[in-house]
Parts: sequence; structure tokens; C-alpha cells
Amino acid sequence: MSGEPGHREPKGQPQADFSLISNPDDAWNRVHIISPLVRGWIALAAIGFFFGRDWFEGLFSDEGPPGVPGGLRTGWAIAIVLGVVALIALAFLVSWYFTRYQVTEEHVRVNTGVLFRQNRQARLDRVQAIDVVQPFLARIFGLAELKFEVADAGESAVRLAFLKLGDARRLRATILARAAGVAVDPEHPDQIQEAPEHEVVAVPTGRVIGGAVLSGTTVLLVVGAVVVVGITVIFRTPFVAPSLIPIVLGVVGAYWSALNTGYNFRAALSPDGIRVRYGLLDTRSQTVPPGRVQAIGIVQSPLWRLKGWYRITVNVAGYGASSSSEGQARATLLPVGTREEVLRILALVLPDPGVDEPVRVFTAGLESRGSTDGFTTTPRRARLLGPLTWRRNGFAVTRTALLIRSGVLWRALDVVPHERTQSLSLHQGPLDRLFRVAGLQLQTTPGPVAPRIRQADETLAWELFHGQARRAAEARRRSRPEQWLKPMQQTPPRQVEDTGFHEQL
Repeated sequence: MSGEPGHREPKGQPQADFSLISNPDDAWNRVHIISPLVRGWIALAAIGFFFGRDWFEGLFSDEGPPGVPGGLRTGWAIAIVLGVVALIALAFLVSWYFTRYQVTEEHVRVNTGVLFRQNRQARLDRVQAIDVVQPFLARIFGLAELKFEVADAGESAVRLAFLKLGDARRLRATILARAAGVAVDPEHPDQIQEAPEHEVVAVPTGRVIGGAVLSGTTVLLVVGAVVVVGITVIFRTPFVAPSLIPIVLGVVGAYWSALNTGYNFRAALSPDGIRVRYGLLDTRSQTVPPGRVQAIGIVQSPLWRLKGWYRITVNVAGYGASSSSEGQARATLLPVGTREEVLRILALVLPDPGVDEPVRVFTAGLESRGSTDGFTTTPRRARLLGPLTWRRNGFAVTRTALLIRSGVLWRALDVVPHERTQSLSLHQGPLDRLFRVAGLQLQTTPGPVAPRIRQADETLAWELFHGQARRAAEARRRSRPEQWLKPMQQTPPRQVEDTGFHEQL
């Protein structure tokens, strides 16, 4: 990236059209005129189905449609249909007219509502991630929705639906540039270009399907089938078998969710941050700015161990801890990947691993057990508390992050950058006191990753408790500012390829 204000390389990339979002007066703009239809078509279809089915069938019967005189049924039908269409069109038009948005140097604002007005805004320097979402119907019309995630929101603080796809992408690029602190020449605002990207990981469709088939869902299906069949045989009753139906439906839904959210998965690196794209029917393009990832979780299910596959999820401020398939997909940086791809993603979110041999140390966190490669495990005296897990449970501290290893069947490795540690809590129950061990819980922003050290030596746990608090405070003092590109005008940016993982990959 060039150090010149308002300029990004390489040339030839689509330019951000500032006329879409800003003028000298910071004018308000409106979304696409058919946005209400794209948002409300499901409700419209449901109303038409429930209230129009009997009436439509009556058109082809001798009795005529309900409530319509026989001699005027065709005219009344046309008048009713036209009246309903006119009312719906008027409602959509009014909804569109009262939906406006504005982008200034510091905020994104969206006004909605007719009778009950709502004004939502997000500070650009607090933007955690920006998603470009295309539901199936929006894809047909070439439209997209922008979602702005901020640090102080449990869900999307601002949703801008819908814009033309090209306009949405240019708007996202421009907002990220402003949030990053890129200086803009007011006389030539169109010189800002969409930041280039470098693809890091592309997950093939075959692996997505294989990952779904070999996932924990399959394990639960097999266990459920064995239990149901066993009860049926033991008690000689034919009425237990139908209980498999809800299990099968749940499994099919889980398989579909995995395929729909993992299809065509791409992860790339750009100056704006980490760009992730995925989706079969509904497509999504996410951009997570650098340093916004609060915690990283890497999990390997038992059947995935046969193929050496892993899944990476993250905590990002604003994403929350949603258990829905959409929420889980948004928090996923790699749905199913190899060990080499896991290290590539780690290189994006943790460019400086803080250790001389990151591949060896992080591989030990993913696969090994015992006190090797810098990991401290549960002391041998407490092995009765976890006879299968005591050698696997452990932690390691690097200059930049805390690594927490756990799990035997479902292997897990949690990584928390020091500056993202918000608070710590030490736990010790009666059995823990008996064996002189303790547990340490790290609090970050809500999300699927819940870092926790289990059954550590109580002396080491206390040392880690105080040491991690000190490291977190020092790391926050050294961390980059909210506008992460602003100091680059004076200081050349650190090249991620020259540090840490990239030296060994």
C-alpha cells in the first residue's frame, strides 16, 4: 500500500464512488426502491397462501368464491386483487421513502420507520466487521445488504438493505478506508480504490460434503439410532422406532446448514482485513478488520481426525454468541481445513505468534499431549480428576498470546491475544483444593470460544492469573490504534509475510 493519502495499490481495482455516500453537505441517501419487496416477500407469500387459497379454489367451482355474488365474481376478483396490490405497493413505497442512510467522516446512520421512527448509527472507529449479504431473492435482483458490526452491540447495530451489489461493495470499501484512518483528498475523493486482496484458503466442495458426513452430527445420529434400536429390541415394542424421525430431521437440517454455509468458502487477506466469502443459496462476504478478532478456537471432531481436518471459529465484538446457523457461520473463519490451512488462517489473525518456532508450538497444541513444546499440563497427582484428559489439558504462553489446549475425543485449541483479555477469574472447588489444582477462565467478547484452563497446578494458576493480567495491560498499551492504517503514513507497515508462521509455511 502506498503511503500517499487516499491512495491504495495496485492500480486498476474498482474505485469507491463517493457520490453514493457523501457530498459536501453529508446528504442523506435512500436504499433501492424494491428493498421492501425483498425484505417482506415471505410474509406477503404467507398472507397470500392462507387467505387466498380457498378464494382461488372457489373461482373454479360452481358455488363461486366465498363472499362474492355469483354474477359479479370475475369483476370483484379483479377489483380485490388490484386493490390489495395497490395497498401493498403503497405500503412498500412509503416504507422505502422513510428509509434513508448517511455516511459521514465519523458515523454511519440509518433512519427507518413510518409511525415509529428509528435512528441507528455506528461510529466508524468502532466498526468490528462489515458483511455484504445476498439472500436468494436479493441475488435475483442483483441487490445486497450491508451489516455493520460494532463493539457495543449484541447484534448488528446497523443494517442497510438493500443496495445494488456493486454499490454495496464500494460503500463497504470506503467505510473501511475511513474507519482505518486513510486520509482522503477532499478535492479528489474518488482516488480511494477498493483494497486488493490475496486469497489464502479455498475449501473445495467435496471436502465440505465430507466434513458434514464425518462431523459430530453423524456420531450423534449413529448413537441415537443404536439407542432407539436397542430399546425397540429389548422391550419388543414397535412404537419406539418412529422417534428416529425427529432425529433424522435434525441431522438433515444440520447437514444442509453445513453445506449451505461452507459452500464456495474463500478466505483472503487485504489491507482492510480478513475477507471471507461463502454461501450456496444465500451468499455472504465478510470483512473483519485487523486486530478485531478477540479469541480463536480450533476444534477437531473424532471422525475428522481420520482426515486431519479442523474447524476455526472466532469471537468478534458485535457478533455475539448466537446459536443459530447464521450466527455460527459468521463466526467461522474455516469450516473444514487441513493443518496447513489452519496455520495460514492463524497467520492472518495472529501475524506475530510471539514464539521462534510457531509451527511446532501450535502443532503441539493441536495434536500433542504431555509437557512438551512449552505446554504445562495437569500435574500427575491430579490425574484422577481427569484420567483421560490430564495429559492433554494444558496451556502455553508466548510473547503475544495465551494458548489453551484441551479435549481427547474432541480436540480443542483456544488462542487469546494478550491485549484481547478483558478479565480473568480463578476457580477452585473442594476436589480441586484436595489435589491442589485450580481452573482459570478468560473473558473476552461473547462468542463460540470460551477459553478456560482446567486443573492447573494451583501455584502456577495464581502466577498465570497475575502474569496474564500484567501482560494484557502491557499489550493494550502497545496495541495499534482504532484507526489501524493511520500511522502507516509515517511508519512503513509490518509485512505479515516476513514474520512468524510465514517463515515456516
